[in-house]
Amino acid sequence: MDSYSIIVVAEETAPVRRFEIRKALVRRLAWVAGGLALLLTACLADYIYVRIAHSELKMLRVEVAEQQSQIDSFDATLEGVRSTLANIGEFERKVRIIANLPGSAATGGEEVAEVGVDSPEPEAQLDVPGTSEPTAGSPPRPDKPSEEPQARVETDSGEPLILALHRTARRLGEVAASQELSLAEVASQLESKRAHLAATPAIWPAKGWLTSRFGTRISPFTNQKQFHAGIDIAGERGTDVVAPAQGKVVFSGNRGPLGKSLIIDHGYGVRTQYGHSDDIYVKTGETVQRGQRIASLGNSGRSTGPHLHYVVEVKGKAVNPLDYIFD
Repeated sequence: MDSYSIIVVAEETAPVRRFEIRKALVRRLAWVAGGLALLLTACLADYIYVRIAHSELKMLRVEVAEQQSQIDSFDATLEGVRSTLANIGEFERKVRIIANLPGSAATGGEEVAEVGVDSPEPEAQLDVPGTSEPTAGSPPRPDKPSEEPQARVETDSGEPLILALHRTARRLGEVAASQELSLAEVASQLESKRAHLAATPAIWPAKGWLTSRFGTRISPFTNQKQFHAGIDIAGERGTDVVAPAQGKVVFSGNRGPLGKSLIIDHGYGVRTQYGHSDDIYVKTGETVQRGQRIASLGNSGRSTGPHLHYVVEVKGKAVNPLDYIFD
């Protein structure tokens, strides 16, 4: 037979109904039902896989965020170490200069506030191999997280960033150990030079703004290049001028273009000069101590405004006063 017969009997008195269903149609319906079952099974499996993948992706994002946080924290620590080492290096350089120890290189000091600087001095860079960010010591950071997290945070060269940071940390540790030995050497030699250090200029002589540095500059009066033997610190008229170290006043009075001036002999071949004062509070022959008020900032002599002209001489030769300022 090519068909199936279905007989439906509703009630005893109702007529019998008979339906004929072709076998080919039954086979087709069976294939369709099997296909639908397979499709539903595949969809269910895919849904389960997507749920698992989503859960893993969520955990991976949390893990990457934690790793990035650790890297950022590590990087900030390295930046602090770099800054500290830079400060230690500058401190050692100045100590070697004033103590006349080998290894010093007088290249200028750090200013508190400066006016009229064309361009700031470049900031020291922390060398993290493979990174290309211009900031000091910062590994590249995206402005916002990418849609798909990366399991490995890498430098431009493909090296894992955390390894580059660890290598930089080891290098900084070696530098710190080297500077520790160098400072220990300096400290041992300074024990016998306490009197020398007490007589060495080491603080700012006045509060204000550094308006002119040591070296060649354009004269505000002639518009020509001239050598500026000191630094100029501008401020409010009457601001206290203090002695940067103990010493003896060897000159107190008017000194031509410098107006009311002072010269202090600190011994060991070191002298400091102070020009354009408004008032002078010490006399020739008087001994002064570091931090003692000696004059007030003014505009006497040949001056374009209230400021202190501050000079440091070592054995009769003018040197950069910023190399003798520590605070």
